Amino acid sequence: MNIEISNEAKLPSRFGKYKIKAFKEGIKEHLAIYKEPFGEVVNVRIHSECLTGDAIGSLKCDCRDQLEASLKYIENHGGMVIYLRQEGRNIGLLNKINAYSLQDQGFDTIEANHQLGFKADERTYEIVDEILSHFGINKINLLTNNPEKL
Repeated sequence: MNIEISNEAKLPSRFGKYKIKAFKEGIKEHLAIYKEPFGEVVNVRIHSECLTGDAIGSLKCDCRDQLEASLKYIENHGGMVIYLRQEGRNIGLLNKINAYSLQDQGFDTIEANHQLGFKADERTYEIVDEILSHFGINKINLLTNNPEKL
């Protein structure tokens, strides 16, 4: 896997003071937003991009709430948010909006993705291994509200 890694920068935010690095994988650029020091087991949220939720506050999902809760937690306990650029379960913004339109007609998220010719979830996580390895992280406490993702 050919990965380009940015320099480290400070990232002050309304949730706290973090450090940030970008990881470029092909045309996708992912982020590691973190607060050190890390313990032996690192608190990690793996968050897939959700422009409509994260930036606009869409009520069709709880992505923004999950991201904000994770940043607040990491501010107090240390750890990392890995922000993956995989909009709409990795079907892209245009297709996500088409899926929203199908949801308006009564389909759930999975059914809408199937109607558009996609699997229920097209996301991949190989880059997560690369990011964790870069930081020397071997054990994580996964911050998630979905036990199936463990």
